[in-house]
Amino acid sequence: MSEVRSFVTFPNPVILRTNHRIMSRIGKLPLSIPSGVQVLMDKNLVTVKGPKGELSRLVDPDIRLEMTDGVITVSRPTDSKRHRALHGLYRALLANMVHGVSEGYTLQQELVGVGYRANANGQLLELALGYSHEIVMQIPKEVKLVTETQKGKNPIVTLSSHDKELLGQVAAKIRSLRAPEPYKGKGIRFVNEIIRKKAGKSASKK
Repeated sequence: MSEVRSFVTFPNPVILRTNHRIMSRIGKLPLSIPSGVQVLMDKNLVTVKGPKGELSRLVDPDIRLEMTDGVITVSRPTDSKRHRALHGLYRALLANMVHGVSEGYTLQQELVGVGYRANANGQLLELALGYSHEIVMQIPKEVKLVTETQKGKNPIVTLSSHDKELLGQVAAKIRSLRAPEPYKGKGIRFVNEIIRKKAGKSASKK
């Protein structure tokens, strides 16, 4: 008796071609300028002024900026990988600048550890982090420094600035002075930061 086999055939795939450009989800969003903020564009130099301060940035010459009725639109010349990346990047950077000069940014860090202390002396941040010596760090003038110490709570360092990039760099430098260790979580961490802890050797033997 001969074997009977059944075959299922599939239709040829249909390839749809479109002339629509691949747009950046971030880059295509228009950027509204709030009241009290002034944006000046001189070729590829963008300056943003507001109640919190002033920021300037050079934009890649391939990226085009247009401002109409208080709204900035960012466009790119081609769909190349480089232009797509720059499209979203500069739109995000400009949005950070506008938000920074209008409302500003704030980061808070807490010192977790017995005897850890923080004190602000002008633009000098004085830290006691369990080392044999005290650490003194110069904070840039563009960053406002405030320290808070309450009985029974971890010392808090509050950093505020209109420059988001500079603020992040300063906060990262402070954190690196005593990064949280993975067993008890002691060190400098951001407020509400979750530290993934490891089990100690004694706990793993149980």
